[in-house]
Amino acid sequence: MDSRIRELSEYAAGLSYDELPAAVVNECKRKLIDTLGCAIGAFDAEPARIARAVAGHYSSDTPARIFGTLKKTTAEHAAFANGTMLRYADYNDAYFNKNSGHPSDTFAGVLALGESVHADGKAVILATTLAYEGFCNFSDVLPREQGWDYVLFGVVGGALSAAKLLKLDAARIGQAIALAVTPNLALEQTRLGELSHWKGCAAANAARNGIFAAILAEAGMTGPDDAIVGKAGLQHAVGPFEWAPFGGRGGPFRVCETHLKFFPAVVHSQSPIAAAIELHGKVKPEDIEAIAVDSYWVANRYTNRASPLWQPGTRETADHSLPYIIAAALIDGTITEHSFDEGRLRDPRIAELMKRMTLREKPEFTQLHPLKWPCVIEVTTKSGGTVSASVEYFKGHAKNPLSDTEVEHKFRALAGDRLAAGQADRIIETVWTLEQLPDIAQLIDLMAFEGAA
Repeated sequence: MDSRIRELSEYAAGLSYDELPAAVVNECKRKLIDTLGCAIGAFDAEPARIARAVAGHYSSDTPARIFGTLKKTTAEHAAFANGTMLRYADYNDAYFNKNSGHPSDTFAGVLALGESVHADGKAVILATTLAYEGFCNFSDVLPREQGWDYVLFGVVGGALSAAKLLKLDAARIGQAIALAVTPNLALEQTRLGELSHWKGCAAANAARNGIFAAILAEAGMTGPDDAIVGKAGLQHAVGPFEWAPFGGRGGPFRVCETHLKFFPAVVHSQSPIAAAIELHGKVKPEDIEAIAVDSYWVANRYTNRASPLWQPGTRETADHSLPYIIAAALIDGTITEHSFDEGRLRDPRIAELMKRMTLREKPEFTQLHPLKWPCVIEVTTKSGGTVSASVEYFKGHAKNPLSDTEVEHKFRALAGDRLAAGQADRIIETVWTLEQLPDIAQLIDLMAFEGAA
């Protein structure tokens, strides 16, 4: 077997729930509450409606359900529909080392297959931990911007978690990894130019494909030899690598090292948003002459002012546009899902502030990232005065984490009036006691949204 795949599959096969520290179990619950809130909040988004409509055409003898309607479909299609919801608003967690991504994307597959096989809460927590380990290890060892989308990490993490839920041995877990890696190298073009619906669906597709790879391996399907280290394997595309230490085997569990978002936008915007909010009210937007934003290497994405990032035409582009997000935060004093409504995209006040903005890379900030996420915004007024604000660890960063109460508040805010009286309480209480749940289907039972049908 491929040496990289053998190392990963043996780790996955050997990891047990009893090895998980209490902090890891608790963090899995926090991330699940956060992720379910993101899914509920994006229920009405157009890509979510499309994904649900497609999933509704399919059935299974071992079904899983779609959040909201609780309509039964295959585990793969439930993962795609639910995954599209939880990812759409760019509000779920993030991880960044050499590379980046959103490991909570893998909850779509964990919950769908978990329901399909009637997994208990402990099995779901273990599968989640494995999904994060597989996903984030890629981020630790592969450099960014190679042309391949981060959802590759998700399909492997998803295959690991699915294989664990199916109770496969190391040999078949290895086959699941090979069957996930080989056909699922996704293009990073997903996140370039004017962004489309697929930006919020690519990770859901990875969740779907991770389940399918594990199901094939369970049935005896074999994957290509040396899918990672072979002559034409993954390392041919991304370069040679070795795994970083796995959680519990010389390293910390990565689910405890990911960041939750306080604002519904790309992770690189979290520090700039906090700085812009600090400046809100200190100067009137109409009095601003210039805005200088100093950041790390991400600032270089904004050197071309003809880019859609300087004139976003879609919600998907706007929540990745630092100029748009900073301008909106300076005007409104916050960023919410409504900051990306169609009318706001054409707000002349935002467009005017963007014209006055410059983003600059500070090499010393690049050297600090990703241990710190520094940003300094300096506003010069028409009268010649200046005000500035700086942030190093945004709210929600693993070193500046949301409290449990804040995680619950985020869930409730996203759920809004979608849930019936007391329903949010029941979902939150069920997740906090997840290890006691005999069947994850009991949590999915609670995910019926009022008026969803």
